[in-house]
Amino acid sequence: MAQLCSEFLLHCEAKHRSGNLVAEYLEETRRTLNDWTGFCGALAVTEVQKGHVEHWLNAHPSWKSPVTRRNAITILLAAMNFAAEQHGIRNPIRGFKKPEHRPRLQSFSAEDEETIYTATDKPFRDFLFAAIHTGLRPFCELAKLRNADVVVERQGMLWRVNSSKTKKVRIVPVRTELAKLVLKRLKSAESGAPLFPNPQGNPWKRVTARARFSQIRKSLEWQDDPVRRQFTCYTCRHTFAHRLLSGFWNGGQGCTIETLAELMGNTPQVAFAHYGREWGKSYQDPLWAAIGAG
Repeated sequence: MAQLCSEFLLHCEAKHRSGNLVAEYLEETRRTLNDWTGFCGALAVTEVQKGHVEHWLNAHPSWKSPVTRRNAITILLAAMNFAAEQHGIRNPIRGFKKPEHRPRLQSFSAEDEETIYTATDKPFRDFLFAAIHTGLRPFCELAKLRNADVVVERQGMLWRVNSSKTKKVRIVPVRTELAKLVLKRLKSAESGAPLFPNPQGNPWKRVTARARFSQIRKSLEWQDDPVRRQFTCYTCRHTFAHRLLSGFWNGGQGCTIETLAELMGNTPQVAFAHYGREWGKSYQDPLWAAIGAG
């Protein structure tokens, strides 16, 4: 089992070097499989059973979130499928049931946003501010932006966003308050420098930003709040989506799903599945307004 996991990691490293796998996913895969091999590495693949996976998951009390368990199972299944393809063996855990996918769609209120800013330093505050006001994916898009990706036109500022997730480049318009912040930075920064650097002048990494946001939750004593304890950097993206749909920035005139999808780098189907359907359950003002009953 340990040998096959090592082969899969080498395969993932090769994909990362060719630009087909993001560094954060590679690192998560490495951590997960190292943990798995510490539990079942001595077993032959033919000896592995679904019960071993269940015991492995249950041996981690901190893996309470369905998302955490789902991610671990997904990585293990990928490694097993790779082994099956490479060596012509049967995947012994094929069909192992993963927790239902339930995207975390909490968003910050305006008060939450301002409170968060008071609990951190300027580099991370600027990073979060940009994430909330653009909806960019925090680490595979926003953290990778360079000053050279900024374009200023007559109508306003645009960013060239190259997503390592979608492998596409899109042009994103930038709100005025964020554009002013960026223009101040551009006066003294080099073109190749990160647009929103960490205190050391480097791009923000997922693990560092997660730790920072965890510290924010602790300092604000949000651990026991059923909603706020689930806030993460990715909540910035959800906040942007919800604010667009509810017309937060333009007098209550919510945008269409098609417009939301274009701004966020999604297809309309994905945007609706993630935001339209779920948001409509709890925020129905735009629906009433659409039929003239608002």
